[in-house]
Amino acid sequence: MAIIKFPDGMKWGAATASYQIEGATSEDGRGPSIWDTFSKTAGKVVNGDNGDVACDSYHRYEEDIEIMKDLGITTYRFSVAWPRILPEGTGEVNQAGLDFYHRFVDKLIEIGIEPMCTLYHWDLPQALQNKGGWGNRETIDAFVSYAELMFKQFEGKIKYWITFNEPWCASFLSNYLGAHAPGFKDLQLATNVAHHLLVAHGKTVKKYRELNNEGGQIGYAPNVEWNEPFSNKQEDIDACRRANGWFIEWFMDPVFKGEYPSFMTEWFKEKEGVTVPILAGDMELIAQPIDFLGINYYTGSVSKHTDEGLLHHEQVNQGYQKTDIGWNVFPEGFYKVLVYIKDMYGNIPIYITENGSCYNDEPVNGQVKDKGRITYLRQHLTALRRAMDSGVNIKGYMTWSLLDNFEWAEGYSMRFGIVFVNYRTLERTKKDSFYWYKQTVKNNFIEI
Repeated sequence: MAIIKFPDGMKWGAATASYQIEGATSEDGRGPSIWDTFSKTAGKVVNGDNGDVACDSYHRYEEDIEIMKDLGITTYRFSVAWPRILPEGTGEVNQAGLDFYHRFVDKLIEIGIEPMCTLYHWDLPQALQNKGGWGNRETIDAFVSYAELMFKQFEGKIKYWITFNEPWCASFLSNYLGAHAPGFKDLQLATNVAHHLLVAHGKTVKKYRELNNEGGQIGYAPNVEWNEPFSNKQEDIDACRRANGWFIEWFMDPVFKGEYPSFMTEWFKEKEGVTVPILAGDMELIAQPIDFLGINYYTGSVSKHTDEGLLHHEQVNQGYQKTDIGWNVFPEGFYKVLVYIKDMYGNIPIYITENGSCYNDEPVNGQVKDKGRITYLRQHLTALRRAMDSGVNIKGYMTWSLLDNFEWAEGYSMRFGIVFVNYRTLERTKKDSFYWYKQTVKNNFIEI
């Protein structure tokens, strides 16, 4: 049995998102978001589920923070619901919403947990969507104003800020594939949205620097996958480069290099007639230096060329173990994508802002024996240590998720938490994976 030890000072944490856990969607002045609208549109979410109650963390946050205290984590990544702060997206501030997050953050700090705040985890105010949402450049300035308000309100309390969670999902998954809110299927619109998100990110970073938040750090959290070529044929290599590039280079080259990847933009233009709507000054804004990069990783595959689909790429089923949501367990991809990012963009500090797995184990005699999740975490933490030993500048790890929650288009049918939530009674039950992760956090090592 080998011991895989992590460096002293490693930040251990867990992550959640506002719409997935808070509930209270129409309480205390909160306005509707695009996810309120999308989830209540017939056929969009499994079983017609919505986030009206979710885990009821808006009312039960103190209980949830006690769970975090028992877990022993030092960092908690959460997101703020924009429409809870600005119900119309702009204009009048909802003080009750601000007060809630102040109470929440104060409680975290009181017990020694560092808050890491995501400003946008997909719950765009519906009032802004009614004006074109992220397809409308006016939303960029609305977001920067919202971010500025948060920076000023929580100066000295929140020192780690994430502008956007998974911009690929907020753009292409939501506006081209139509799987998430607002549910459009328009590649040019999705490309416009992706660009506007990046401009909003850059303008927000610039604003944060202007406010001179001493000791604070700011970054963003793209999601990545890893596609390993099926063979050394150039067509397989190229197909995987495009599949990876859609997640990695598309959203990282502009930030770190000040330009879009030509191999991707040329492909989109040639195959679909789609172009990026770049205005003068956009790329300089996007390329504002950031303090850290958040990485969300879940899955990957061996893949090869096909003549079908947007990217002429397809995954090859090699008998992978799969989680209950159907995603491949591919820890090798975690290692490879982290090393690839380092080789591409240098020694940027990285936080793993999401990594976890879906296993739908139910309580039996008060115990949730989720062995699959423990195995997944052990494999991926081993891959993470490999990446660190290979020179990747990892500063911390946040597992997804603290709680079972509203899993977007899957509703409540898929469970990612290390704590089981009974959605009828809202009772929380710590799973075996909770206790395994608690021991990992305490020891700062794992056994394999």
